[in-house]
Amino acid sequence: MMNPTQQPPTDNHLQKLDRTIKRYQYQQDALIEILHTAQEIFGYLEENILLHIAHSLKLPPSQVYGVATFYHLFSLKPPAQHTCIVCTGTACYFQGNQTILTKLEKSTHIRAGQTTADGKLSLHTARCLGTCGLAPVVLFDGVLFGRTTSEFIGEQMSKI
Repeated sequence: MMNPTQQPPTDNHLQKLDRTIKRYQYQQDALIEILHTAQEIFGYLEENILLHIAHSLKLPPSQVYGVATFYHLFSLKPPAQHTCIVCTGTACYFQGNQTILTKLEKSTHIRAGQTTADGKLSLHTARCLGTCGLAPVVLFDGVLFGRTTSEFIGEQMSKI
């Protein structure tokens, strides 16, 4: 299912990717950089894009897929419309982040690391967001919310 904000691949997108591959002189050891650029262009690494990269670099598709699935920064699924990241650092833990995470999981019917079936929300955790003085913190669509409560999170979820 394509995210409504996601554009289908175009010839222009493929041309950008091909320019990147050419810039790296079709070097197989540039695979990670090429995958990173492909994800920036397309939003995620669709199977046909992985096959295109494998063919262009003369690599087995299994090797390209293996690299794309090994590193957590790569996604094989379209991004959700909204992203929520709950900090699980020590300060946030002691300030009740588990209550917040539990409320999010119950209200969205997904667990951390998953995306809702309708593609509206991806829920993630982070080991530390580096704002311990504001614990517990939640990052929602790039906006940091400090001293967060489960009630506040409920209000935010009702908006999406």
